[in-house]
Amino acid sequence: MPVAARFALPARFAAVSLVLILAACGKSQTPPPGGPGGAAPPPPEVVAVTVQPRDVAVEFEYVGQTAGVREVEVRPRVGGILLKWNYTEGSRVKPGQSLFTIDPAPYQAAVARLDASLASAAARRAQAARESARLEPLVRQGMITRKSYDDAVATETIAAADERTARAALSEARLQLSYTNVTAPISGVTGRAARSEGSLVEAQQTLLTTISQIEPIHVLFTIPEAEHMRLQREGAEGRLKLPEDGRFDAKIVLADGTIFGQTGKVDFTNVRVDPTTGGIEARAVIPNPDLRLRPGMFARVKLSGAVRPGAVTIPQRAVLEGPGTKIVLTVNDKGLVEPRPIQVGDWAGAEWIITGGLKAGDKVIVDGIIKARPGSPVKIAQAPPAGAAPGGEAPAKPAAPAKP
Repeated sequence: MPVAARFALPARFAAVSLVLILAACGKSQTPPPGGPGGAAPPPPEVVAVTVQPRDVAVEFEYVGQTAGVREVEVRPRVGGILLKWNYTEGSRVKPGQSLFTIDPAPYQAAVARLDASLASAAARRAQAARESARLEPLVRQGMITRKSYDDAVATETIAAADERTARAALSEARLQLSYTNVTAPISGVTGRAARSEGSLVEAQQTLLTTISQIEPIHVLFTIPEAEHMRLQREGAEGRLKLPEDGRFDAKIVLADGTIFGQTGKVDFTNVRVDPTTGGIEARAVIPNPDLRLRPGMFARVKLSGAVRPGAVTIPQRAVLEGPGTKIVLTVNDKGLVEPRPIQVGDWAGAEWIITGGLKAGDKVIVDGIIKARPGSPVKIAQAPPAGAAPGGEAPAKPAAPAKP
C-alpha cells in the first residue's frame, strides 16, 4: 500500500464512522420536513463510479538479489610462484585472455628433460628396428635361430612403446607449462585478485580471482509457498490467467527507488520448496548492456503478464473500514446511500480488486463520502476534471499577479 494511502485511510475511516453515528442519531432526531424556512435542503452531491467488470492486468512484487549468469572461480592448474598479474581488477575479459603468470622455469626444465628422454627413446627404437631388419633374411636362410630373431623383434616393440611413453610424458609436461599462463575460461567482469605477486599458489586449491558474466544478469527471488499455492488455485479456477510456462515479464526497482530500464523474463521456477525460507526460488533474466547491475545488489522484482478476467475494481479511496470488515457506500435505485460490506483482493495500480459484495451496475461513491449519510438521498454529480482535488473540489486558481 502506498505510504500516502496508509496515512490517509485512518482519517477516512474516522470520517465514515462519524457519518454512520450521525446517521443513527439522525433517525431519532430528524427535523420536520421543510426546516425553519419550510423548504427541504437539496441532497448533497457526490461523485460515484458504476461498477463494470473488465480484464485487469495484475502485478506481483518480491524482494530479489542479482547474480551473474555464470560465476567462475579462477584457480591455478599447476602450483608455483605467482609472478605477475596480467589484467586489471574489475575489468572485462574475454575467454582465453591471460590473467596471471606462474613461474614457468620448473616446467620449462621438465619439458627439456622429457624432450631429451624422447630423443633417447627414439634412438633406441631406431636401433632396434635396424637390428630386427638385419636379422630377418638371416633367419630365413637358417643362419641364426628363430629365437634370436624373435628377441630382436621384441626389443624393437618395447623400444617403440618406450618412445610413445616418452612422447606422452613430453606432451603432459608441455601442457603443464601452458598452465603457468592462467587464462579466463569465460567472458565477464573480473573480481579482486586474491593473491599478490610473489605468493606461492597450490594447484586446484588457491583462489586467484572470480569472473562474473553479467550481460545478461540473473535476479533471484523467492515466492512464498502460501502465495504460490493461491496463485495456482486461482489459475485453476479461472479467476487468474497466468503467463504460459510461468514466463512473467520482469522489471526491477533498484535500492534508490529507480526502475531499471530493461525488461526481462522469468526463466526458472524451482519445483522444490526451500525448508529454510518456506518459499519457492525463482529466477529472472534481465538484459544488462551497460553493466549497471552488479552481482549481489538487492532489488524489488515486479512481475507482470497475469490477467484477472472479468474483475470488479474500484478506486482505493472508495474502500472504507467498517465493523470487522471493509465497506463502500453505494447509491441504490432510489438515490439513497446504502453501505455495502465487500471482500477485497489485490491492488491494481490505484484501484482495489473486489472479490465479493459488488456486481455490475452498482454505483459506488468515491468522492463526497463525508456528505453521504446511509439512508439519505444524494445527487450523483459529474466526475471532477483531471487535476481536481479529491471530494469534487476544483483546484484553487493561482492568484493574479499584483499590478505595479
